[in-house]
Amino acid sequence: MEREEENVVPTDEPAINYQGVKAMPFIIGNEAFEKLGTIGISSNLAVYLTSVFHMKNVTAATLVYIIGGTTNMAPLIGAFLSDSYFGRYKTLAFASISSLLGMTGLMLTAAISKLHPPHCAAHDTGPTPWQLAFLLAGFSLQAIGAGGIRPCSLAFGADQFDPATKSGKRGIRSFFNWYYFTFTFAVIISVTFIIYVQSKISWVIGFLIPMCLMFIGCALFFLGSRYYVKVKPEGSPLVSVAQVMVAATKKRRSKLPDNMQFNLFNYIPSTSNTSKLPRTDQFRFLDKAAIVTSEDQITSNGSAANPWKLCSVQQVEELKCIARILPIWASAIIAHTAIIQQQTFLVFQALQSDRRLGRSSFVVPAASYAVFPMLTLAMWIPIYDKVVVPSLRKLTGKEGGITLLQRIGIGLVFSILSVLVSGLVEERRRNLALTMPTLGIAPKGGAISSMSSLWLVSQLALAGMFEAFNVIGQIEFYYKEFPENMSSIAGSFFFSGVACSSYLSGFLISVVHRISLRARTGDWMPEDLNKGRLDYFYYLISALGVLNLGYFLVCAKWYRYKGSGGNTPHEMAVQTNQSENHLV
Repeated sequence: MEREEENVVPTDEPAINYQGVKAMPFIIGNEAFEKLGTIGISSNLAVYLTSVFHMKNVTAATLVYIIGGTTNMAPLIGAFLSDSYFGRYKTLAFASISSLLGMTGLMLTAAISKLHPPHCAAHDTGPTPWQLAFLLAGFSLQAIGAGGIRPCSLAFGADQFDPATKSGKRGIRSFFNWYYFTFTFAVIISVTFIIYVQSKISWVIGFLIPMCLMFIGCALFFLGSRYYVKVKPEGSPLVSVAQVMVAATKKRRSKLPDNMQFNLFNYIPSTSNTSKLPRTDQFRFLDKAAIVTSEDQITSNGSAANPWKLCSVQQVEELKCIARILPIWASAIIAHTAIIQQQTFLVFQALQSDRRLGRSSFVVPAASYAVFPMLTLAMWIPIYDKVVVPSLRKLTGKEGGITLLQRIGIGLVFSILSVLVSGLVEERRRNLALTMPTLGIAPKGGAISSMSSLWLVSQLALAGMFEAFNVIGQIEFYYKEFPENMSSIAGSFFFSGVACSSYLSGFLISVVHRISLRARTGDWMPEDLNKGRLDYFYYLISALGVLNLGYFLVCAKWYRYKGSGGNTPHEMAVQTNQSENHLV
């Protein structure tokens, strides 16, 4: 039975004064304004680089991918520093200030004429080294900010509630709900209102608004400091992972005992809050880290005197959890690559399409089409939760209707369909531009096709379905399959996958661009899309997606869920892993 008293802690520990409800407005407000600011800056970045800094499409796209990759890889470092040295509060405080300074720097690149190329310059005139350095400095500060905010924000909000009480658990669920609501709200506002200001009114005002929003978010965060529970850092679990790898390497020539269930070092600290993991048969070579030899010494409390030579079965199994997750994580890289490519080239496709809204004179900003995946996601989740899952539950007998790996796999199919449809739509857009009357000249010099830009909605809707299945499934999968003491690492794992996708996207564009220049078809991705074959590039990505789907199916069949013992099919472990969290 759960206790009802609030703030009950061991008598030898100082009482923790949980102020969850009082702290929530400050944290949620900070998150809302921070997301509005960062998304408002990043969502229209490709257009800013091509129109203000006069970069070529391929150069701008590659730079966007590098920036995105660095920004999404930084949370791994932020999670380590937070857990090991600074704690979540100090990490968030420093990261928020860094992000604000980065936004200020980017705003100055638009406001000060000497920080960007002259507007009257030819399109092939790029920024000077100093202008590029100032621009990259702003991006770097934003990346540092993202490295601290992304892995710590959710966990810091959960720290404000007592997890041992019913009211605390309800508060955590409420916080998660509001957190993801503000994220969706921020995306919709950013890709509509803020992008409209940037595209139609002024880049200076369009960057000044996100900067001011970020300032308000920082102010809210610090105003609520007196209400926060500030958990001290307890050390990164990555150290334990390193210890297992070192110990297993040192004992690589040792022979595993016949009855490993009883003959391996199985110490668990009394203060540990992590669920005990049963020993599994996968990655047996790692079990050698738990072999007790004559050289190993045990302390009076039962722990290893030198954890770099002797590790517990629990530590070994925690590393095995990561090793099992890595192949599944790798499969998401190609899937995200397909979506990232669309998000960048979508802007250039829209610029050379008919963006008029009906018969009115209103022209939709090219970057605002990014709202359609979020709208699809918002509409689909209630249908999935209230209609699809109950129907599937009756057929499969599983609480979530399908397993998490099945959900991720379905998302991979939507990723392939999305990029395939992108190729078909681009082929139609280009054919109409070459065979039918055009509607003028786009900013980059290409003729505007008479194809309605609403055709782009089909591929974006499929991208939204990818997020509904694969992205949400991934986040829930990492949250449940990582050991509890690695929750911050689990939170940054998804972003690291997106980072690898960004780097891979930049690499693919560079390679395809250079190879196609020498081909008979010509450059696939020139400044004027009508002269290229962007559809061929999309078909290439879809082919890679098909291969990736086959790889994922092999990995999914091999995978064993956490706590299953590693000897039973993953379907038998589903009952402990399938409470669907549709707001993730």
